Amino acid sequence: MASVTLSRHVDAPPDAVREAVRDVEPFMRAAGFDEVSLDGDRLEIAQGMGLVRIELTLDVVADADAALVYEQRDGIFDHMTTRYEVTPADGGSEVTATTEFELGTAVVGSALDGTVITRQRTREIEAQFDYLESKLA
Repeated sequence: MASVTLSRHVDAPPDAVREAVRDVEPFMRAAGFDEVSLDGDRLEIAQGMGLVRIELTLDVVADADAALVYEQRDGIFDHMTTRYEVTPADGGSEVTATTEFELGTAVVGSALDGTVITRQRTREIEAQFDYLESKLA
């Protein structure tokens, strides 16, 4: 299983950061997804990546220790979970995002591999962190 973990300090109180992360639709749009739709705990996202279009159906999972957790219900991965944690740090907050994934067997050998997914996911998380910094500035 592959993993991408990034952290960033945000100059805002943890409660404000958690609230911004839990406003799921704009937070996910900030990652660059072309389509974002939240219906209850079901989240659907889509994004073009070159010649490939990725569509995922995700379940938002309740977790008292995280600001947001979602798991893939349907998509290209055999397994994919993303977790956002917010902790107090130096008068602000430390935001940590971790995505763990395992590509589905139908994807292995295609233009999408773990390296491409890792690079793409890194860009998405960095864009979400940029969004938090600008929204909470």
